[in-house]
Amino acid sequence: MSDMYETNLDKNQANFTPLSPLSFLKRSAEVYPDRKSIVHGDRVYTWRETYERSIQLASALNKHGIKKGDTVSVLCFNTPEIYEAHFGVPMIGAVLNTINIRLDIDTISYILEHGESKALITDNELSPVVKKALEKLDKKILVIDVDDKLANHANGSGENLGQFNYENFIQEGDKNFEWDLPIDEWQSLALNYTSGTTGLPKGVVYHHRGSYLMALGSVTAFSMPMHPTYMWVVPMFHCNGWGNPYTLTALAGTSICLRYVSAKNLFDAIADHKVSHFGGAPIVLNFIAQATDEEKRDYSHKVNVVTAGAPPPAATLEAVQKMGFDVTHVYGLTETYGHISLCAWQDEWNELSVEEQSKLRSMQGVKFPMMDGLSVMNPETMQEVKNDGEEIGEIMIRGNCVMKGYLKNKEETEKAMSGGWFHSGDLAVMHPNGYIQIKDRSKDIIISGGENVSSVEIENTLYKHPSVLFAAVVAKPDEKWGETPCAFIELKDSNDKVSEKDIISFCKETLAGFKCPKKVVFTELPKTSTGKILKYELRESAKELA
Repeated sequence: MSDMYETNLDKNQANFTPLSPLSFLKRSAEVYPDRKSIVHGDRVYTWRETYERSIQLASALNKHGIKKGDTVSVLCFNTPEIYEAHFGVPMIGAVLNTINIRLDIDTISYILEHGESKALITDNELSPVVKKALEKLDKKILVIDVDDKLANHANGSGENLGQFNYENFIQEGDKNFEWDLPIDEWQSLALNYTSGTTGLPKGVVYHHRGSYLMALGSVTAFSMPMHPTYMWVVPMFHCNGWGNPYTLTALAGTSICLRYVSAKNLFDAIADHKVSHFGGAPIVLNFIAQATDEEKRDYSHKVNVVTAGAPPPAATLEAVQKMGFDVTHVYGLTETYGHISLCAWQDEWNELSVEEQSKLRSMQGVKFPMMDGLSVMNPETMQEVKNDGEEIGEIMIRGNCVMKGYLKNKEETEKAMSGGWFHSGDLAVMHPNGYIQIKDRSKDIIISGGENVSSVEIENTLYKHPSVLFAAVVAKPDEKWGETPCAFIELKDSNDKVSEKDIISFCKETLAGFKCPKKVVFTELPKTSTGKILKYELRESAKELA
């Protein structure tokens, strides 16, 4: 017997269009053409202008041979150019690849090669590193320089490496260039690279549907109003700014760009622009809590803050709450487009002490509205753990905001999604109230100042030192950065005079600064009977050093 609701009731152009965040930009330009979209120093754009500039970028890229499925990389600070790239690149069906500006030469060149980038938009403050990364490529690519007058040039930076200046490049584009939404919402939109656990990052592929739903999921989860004023602290190269370029466009909000993050810059932006929302790592909250009287500014409105990473200390949360900041703790990964769970606040918690509230705020919480599943399971049996806050399992995630997969890595993709769930690699408990809380990271990732740092990558570097016999790196709690890498080293010769400074300097020769150990301990490493290093014991030792 046929289902009468499926007979002759088919999808057509009138009742079905693919979900894409690109649709938000066209609407905001039509409905709110004269509202401010982006403010960066004395540069102020409206939604009409941001739409036109994005179209011009798309047209100019198209004129230079960039087409559907090509990768366009971006190495930029939080400036209008990277915001526009979130629309201009996918308007022609190309895939946006935003790269962490703090990465080293080898990692940047690897990403450009692995992602097969056809073009690179790069801020010329980064020219010393980018120049060397480009020299390592087998093929030349189209390079477009961003020359921002707010840049602080030092150590040889400021060199234009490409054929075009960004402003001149987009002027080649046609404001009337015709573009359309993708035919298939599963079409790739963005390529973001993980920090990697073996030194080589994995390419995480996003689709249009996921980014669309991430944007609207954030609106719902955070009860965001129309026309928020958002301060860009979270880098737009991190999971596409947690999807917020698209969220803000859907709400026709105003972006306040922060090229550099400091306590003074934060307070100036909040006071001058009446910032209503921003996101940032716990270190940003620490900047605020520790700000001097000279850095602070008076303001009278509430500021909504989203923070992710290692939970902020209770004392920091208490301090910023008293200053008018309402903090929500979230959890997510590169593979999930950013945040997909949050510590959803319950009214009855308002009656608790600040200390008890801070403990609750540190939980990773419950799923976002656009997600289908968030659970803690035994990864071997795929059975859920007890809701007792004690039994540890792995966080499993299911929904529209899980990546398409890892680029050119079918084996890792299948492994990550075995059993119909995305395996996060994070170990957690489920509390009786249904809120999850992370207890450890099985991938040994250290979150320092919002950056993911691979302990394995650091260990691989340490093992190259001629004095090192065994090396292990774990997270050491840090009041400022949340966590920092702490290296435990067993020397080949106990009489070796190598120092902590020597080891750190050695690491700085090949690793980005934020990946280098901040503390080095020379000791005999604890091991199992089979020689496996007991990292659990080292983590406990690192806590005592904090």
